[in-house]
Amino acid sequence: MGITRACLLAGILMAGSLIAAAQKAEEPAVTVIRGPYLQAASDHSMTIRWRTNTANRSRVRYGTKKDSAVLIVNDSTLATEHIVKLEGLQPHTRYYYKIGDFTSVLQGDSANYFYTLPPQGKEGMYRIGVFGDCGNNSVNQRNVKRSMLNYLGENYMDAWILLGDNAYTSGTDAEFQTKFFNVYKDDLLKQYPMFPAPGNHDYNDRDFPGAAAQAQRTHQTAYYQNFSMPTHGESGGLPSNTQAFYSFDIGNVHFLSLDSYGKEDQQYRLYDTAGPQVQWIKRDLEANKNKQWVVAYWHHPPYTMGSHNSDHEMELVHIRENFIRILERYGVDMVLCGHSHDYERTRLIKGHYGMEATFNAAQHNLSQSSGLYDGSENSCPYVKDSANQGTVYVLSGSAGQLGGQQPGYPHDAMQYANATDGGAAMLEVLGNRLDLKWICADGVIRDRFTLMKEVNKNTVLHVKAKSKVTLTASFTGNYKWSEKDQQTKSITVVARSGKTEYTVQDKEGCLKDTFTIITTK
Repeated sequence: MGITRACLLAGILMAGSLIAAAQKAEEPAVTVIRGPYLQAASDHSMTIRWRTNTANRSRVRYGTKKDSAVLIVNDSTLATEHIVKLEGLQPHTRYYYKIGDFTSVLQGDSANYFYTLPPQGKEGMYRIGVFGDCGNNSVNQRNVKRSMLNYLGENYMDAWILLGDNAYTSGTDAEFQTKFFNVYKDDLLKQYPMFPAPGNHDYNDRDFPGAAAQAQRTHQTAYYQNFSMPTHGESGGLPSNTQAFYSFDIGNVHFLSLDSYGKEDQQYRLYDTAGPQVQWIKRDLEANKNKQWVVAYWHHPPYTMGSHNSDHEMELVHIRENFIRILERYGVDMVLCGHSHDYERTRLIKGHYGMEATFNAAQHNLSQSSGLYDGSENSCPYVKDSANQGTVYVLSGSAGQLGGQQPGYPHDAMQYANATDGGAAMLEVLGNRLDLKWICADGVIRDRFTLMKEVNKNTVLHVKAKSKVTLTASFTGNYKWSEKDQQTKSITVVARSGKTEYTVQDKEGCLKDTFTIITTK
């Protein structure tokens, strides 16, 4: 009897093991179907997101050495949408990372790395990519991406921003997967932090009639589910406490990502200056007056005659009439938009809020230069003086979608426009110099301009005779000193008795600093 019972028990255990093994064999292998991608970056933290085909736990291993990801952050929640925040990181430092669950690594090799953002306010060489209207799964989209990566080469891009219409045509999750995440997954998403802004197509979920209007009020769209924004001021700026709009700092550059299509409190648009978004913008700009550069971006442009017409579309008209004067009053240096599927760029302008026909170059251009700063005629950089007046408006909406012109294209306010070539922009900031380059799908840079601040200085120094004095140019570029044909940014001179004047100019004849040294006994 005992033997029979033992045999029966053994048989039951063996059968159970076989069933469990069979069930385990039938379970699908865990795979990454989206990402990883880098969100809500700061100088001390990074959020890493990815999606898996089945629900499992989340683990990120990370460290500063390629082959030694010794630090671990776990999340025991079973999920397919994995969101892990790494904290206590060092600023502007490279970290390698591996994503997976508690038992296995799903992805993590030498290509999985990121840099934290630089400390807020710190000057350095920073690169920020600008992609507008990108998500349409086109050849142009892939060629633009390749050209941007080729331009970067071995250089790191501190972040990239999205100008809206990130997934055509309805902003559904499936469209985000095929037209955005699948296109950028092997390079941009896994290495460079991304800060998005929404467009009308990101709200245009066509699951049922009136879905877009409802989404404008509720913000219940795939866009808001797919991205993580720094809503609590963790990346700089004032907390917005909403994913629709927020601000962040990359070194000495302050960015505002705004929502030009959704509604706050179910009624207020970006052009409603009494609404919550504009009231937050005013507070944020007031609190960040000390930032060397301020850049705002959103989807709908105040000036365009590309695939959209800023004289006819009321939301564009209202933004121009009601909203941009606030940014100009606070000295915002640059506005970046999409929506039209081309590239259009003004000079340094101020005060134009009417229809195209009312634009007066003599009145509204603060500079008649092209801004190219390439030695060609009338190409000096745009210089903002102590009053900090003027804004350059850039429309870069052809990183995916491409083409379309209104009669009379381009808009009269534009210095340069191109509706034939697709492209994306690269911001490069070094101290008090900001450059934007429009990089096309074929790799050609067809437009560029330079902005500078705090240059053309006159400095008086009182020093002892025969003491050594170091003089440093206020601008970044090339240098021609009055003393001994020096060509470096800084020179050291011995103070002569009395009063001596030194100058430094750029070779293009656009900039000049004067140093007056007066000796004392």
